[in-house]
Amino acid sequence: MNLSNLKPAEGSTKNRKRIGRGTGSGRGGTSTRGHKGAGSRSGTSTKVGFEGGQMPLQRRVPKVGFKNPNRVEYTGVNLDVLQELVTKFSLTSVDFDTLKEHGLASRNDLVKILGRGELTAKLEVKAHAFTATAQKAIEAAGGTIVKL
Repeated sequence: MNLSNLKPAEGSTKNRKRIGRGTGSGRGGTSTRGHKGAGSRSGTSTKVGFEGGQMPLQRRVPKVGFKNPNRVEYTGVNLDVLQELVTKFSLTSVDFDTLKEHGLASRNDLVKILGRGELTAKLEVKAHAFTATAQKAIEAAGGTIVKL
């Protein structure tokens, strides 16, 4: 056996359906398009989601709620995560670049410090936003916050 005599497995391939090649082929005449109507003409296409005039699913299902186009999305970082960073890498300040280095934030993220966990280290934390509990906990530990 070599590359010149390889063949697909028996029954794994089928011949293409060749339409519009005469009536003897069984697919001549209307070429599988049926008689008349928009679908039989050339250049026809239906819209995405079109269901033949029936009310499409997208319009049948009720719409709920409201999506605020001006919503500001933050990436949350909790105090226990900050404490872990401090103990592991002995940091004195945590800023956006530090969080980016350790994979806690991406380039275009806005970072919000959240209040879960305990912080015992004295830290200078620089972030875009802080929750009230996180702010109290950082200041209680003797640290400072800086809003970017």
